[in-house]
Amino acid sequence: MEQPVISPDTAAQPQPRTQQLRRTNRLRAIAGMSALLLGALTLTACGGSASGAGKDDKKGSDAAAAKDASTLKITISAKNGSSNAGINGTAVTAQGGKLTQVTMVEAQTNKAVEGALAADGLSWKPTAKLDRGTQYKIMATGKDDKGRPATENSSFTTVTTKNSFIGTYTPDDGSTVGVGMPVSFNFDKQITDKKAVQSHITVSSSSGQQVVGHWFGADRLDFRPQDYWKAGSKVTMKIALDGVQGANGVYGVQSKTVTFTIGRNQVSTVDAKTQQMTVQQDGKTIKTIPVSTGSSEHTTYNGQMVISEKFTETRMNGATVNFGGEYDIKDVPHAMRLSESGTFIHGNYWYKGDPFGNEGTSHGCVGLRDVQGAQGDTPAKWFFDHTLIGDVVTVKGSPDKTIAPDNGLNGWNMGWSEWQAGSAA
Repeated sequence: MEQPVISPDTAAQPQPRTQQLRRTNRLRAIAGMSALLLGALTLTACGGSASGAGKDDKKGSDAAAAKDASTLKITISAKNGSSNAGINGTAVTAQGGKLTQVTMVEAQTNKAVEGALAADGLSWKPTAKLDRGTQYKIMATGKDDKGRPATENSSFTTVTTKNSFIGTYTPDDGSTVGVGMPVSFNFDKQITDKKAVQSHITVSSSSGQQVVGHWFGADRLDFRPQDYWKAGSKVTMKIALDGVQGANGVYGVQSKTVTFTIGRNQVSTVDAKTQQMTVQQDGKTIKTIPVSTGSSEHTTYNGQMVISEKFTETRMNGATVNFGGEYDIKDVPHAMRLSESGTFIHGNYWYKGDPFGNEGTSHGCVGLRDVQGAQGDTPAKWFFDHTLIGDVVTVKGSPDKTIAPDNGLNGWNMGWSEWQAGSAA
């Protein structure tokens, strides 16, 4: 506000009444503006008057508000500010009331994340797994039984690929497998906290058999009972690794339940001395098939071997198993894998003469008579058609050693006490 200029010559002179009134009004206006500013500062200070007046009133108001607060407790599984949240297990739950709305978005793009609110209003979760290394925001609202509202918020970031691990497992959900099929996990990162990881994977059977896990190194974990699974039993595997720390700064991202069925009990025994294979179901012999095992230069492993893969036709190249260019057959019929190192039981149409039932001529595999094209009524096709993934083929009488338990799904070649000793649980 512009102020009047008073010269020294006129300062002592009496002022006309109109000037005095103007000066008085200006002073009043200035005082009024100061009062308004002071009032504004007082209102924004959210704590009562400077003199302390009204403190008791405020305490009473706070207590009354607390007493009347909603009893609904909303919990967001991904903690606010966390940076290693799982990508599967994010959920919102309610106690003491029901959720009314949950909104989830990607923080950077504000893109909505679809989710489903349970019919009873007690939980909400995303309909699909979240992206890794992405920041999300959740706002959840609800009401208690008296209609009083409650709200909860969380901002978090999911684990990155670098800081997460997954386990590739077998068998598949819903499959029917043979009695020798173990549950086998291969992790894509080295696991240092084996106990934490193993304790979040449970495998149980409707047969009541005890199931124990065994670690082969830092990246493989298999589960099996002491003896083969009981025929017809149901096996359930629960994976709860989402958010579990498997190594320093490395977290799991899987959360799933897998079930599979054990089929009939079929175990086949190959006798390398007689070159015969006896196929038994439920302890009864159903067929005897002439075979040709490994030659004297390339013997076949002894031991219990579990069929892990089946191919109507496949290529077998000796160069992939350190046999150089000795063979490269691009249409091997009815091939079933017995070891990770390349042992198969398969059909053979290229042998000269008739070695089946007479002599070992292979590079370590077990050969059965077959025809090119995987067609026709042959011993190899019969065995292929009557075999499940997880069936056991036991080789005996070979001059070779017993196959290593971790060479394929062949942990049955380890005694039960040693198997249990490899558990971290």
